[in-house]
Amino acid sequence: MLDVVLEGGTIVDGTGKPGFVADVAIAGDRIACIGSCRGLDSALRVACAGLVVAPGFIDAHGHSDERLLAVPLAESKIRQGITTEIGGNCGSSPAPLSAPMHDARRERFGRRYGIEVAWSDFAGFFSALERSGSALNFACLVGLGVVREAIGADAPAPLTPEQLEAATRLVRAACDEGAAGVSSGLIYPPGSFADTAELIALAGAAVQSNAPLYATHLRSEGDEMLEAVDEALEVGRRAEVAVQISHHKAAGKRNWGKVHDSLARIERARGSGVDVALDQYPYKASSTTLAAVLPADVNVGGPAAVAARLLDPPYAALVVARLELEYAGRWSDIYVSEAASEKNRSLEGMSLDDVGRRTGRSAAAAAVALLAEEGLEVSAIFFSMCEDDVRTVLSYRHTCIGTDAAARPATGPLALGRPHPRAFGTYPRVFKRYVRDTSLLELTEAVRRATSLPATRFALKQRGELREGWFADVVVFDSERIADTATYLEPQSFSEGIEHVFVNGEAVVSRGAVTGALAGRVLRRT
Repeated sequence: MLDVVLEGGTIVDGTGKPGFVADVAIAGDRIACIGSCRGLDSALRVACAGLVVAPGFIDAHGHSDERLLAVPLAESKIRQGITTEIGGNCGSSPAPLSAPMHDARRERFGRRYGIEVAWSDFAGFFSALERSGSALNFACLVGLGVVREAIGADAPAPLTPEQLEAATRLVRAACDEGAAGVSSGLIYPPGSFADTAELIALAGAAVQSNAPLYATHLRSEGDEMLEAVDEALEVGRRAEVAVQISHHKAAGKRNWGKVHDSLARIERARGSGVDVALDQYPYKASSTTLAAVLPADVNVGGPAAVAARLLDPPYAALVVARLELEYAGRWSDIYVSEAASEKNRSLEGMSLDDVGRRTGRSAAAAAVALLAEEGLEVSAIFFSMCEDDVRTVLSYRHTCIGTDAAARPATGPLALGRPHPRAFGTYPRVFKRYVRDTSLLELTEAVRRATSLPATRFALKQRGELREGWFADVVVFDSERIADTATYLEPQSFSEGIEHVFVNGEAVVSRGAVTGALAGRVLRRT
């Protein structure tokens, strides 16, 4: 007895091969049949004529992590067709946690999301997520910034031999408990304090624990982007680890066009045996913490210590003077997307130029004051890229798709701020803007970038393709209607054209509506 038969859709199986019309039958959590399923008993038959039936999309670069415990339905993800997320990116992950880190996260996540942080390692977090349940599958990297913090290495200095040994133990333990590899965030302290030798050693530790993947937010995505790419390739070469370059871009007008050089370097490295690929979200603006504007020597000691120093008027004035030199003429391109406290929520959606005018300060002074008041808990959107570069990176055959976003609801107390529209619209935007409207990618190739390519990169067993016997992660969408509706002004808006989504054989979206099923699983690397 079959559970579901998806009848007469155009099968785009994730391999890049041409589509074909057939049925797809699901039994339990597996694909039971691809072909003609007429005459077979089934509990449910779904007419899919004129629709695309594809593997569920795999978010190669997500940031849901602990938030999945607060937002288990993950509506912003599943309503894009995402059935699996790779978390733990940019050097940040839910574990490992030292005792002080555990206390700080328990306070922060309890206050903001109502989450009880009752774990300290990956085994504990994965168990907590399994008990809570999630609408999508979740795999996770171990963040090297978190590892540094866990061993108390929060100073801008190389690790001592004893610290490196402790860090290596934590990485190996996390990978033994199911982490998919390691990630670095080389603009965020304390991970930014790592030198290349440290990255090679810790990526090598992941290799030793059968998790040979190093995902990196490069040390620079601006003036020194090419040198940062070279560093990532060196880590891959010397640690003999697969490299995933995160959300690849060239930030800042003077750097536009550098992606041609970076992709050439990546291609040469692949030719020499380095297993390297990248991921991207299809927008011209990025989003991260506003604290990223602070000079590296200012952002030292943790958020509370940095914020305390910024509250000192003479010190703050020196920081403002440095920011005026670095960001002159660019404050109108930086928008506040989320502030932690109610006091500054009215600033969300405003550029820093506008914030300065409202508060009677210069834009730089307004940024410093806001960071100090919020304990650095401010997110921002940076309009720093160009469309030509977005198209160039997306056209590269080894580019996966990723949201660079956490799961979010559209309404309610956890629908915070004005997030980047990528949280709600990444995958439909690819299919509308770059497949249907501009023909940059063929439909079958776009599906491959969203499915089998990331499945292979992150060693997701029996996922990422429609094959008999493989897990039934399936998305059904209208290729003529699929579209993102989220904008920078109104980002919390669900996409159109996603008709059905199945995770492990269970419908999480049916006829465009969320079912409430928590069918996802923790995908431990084995």
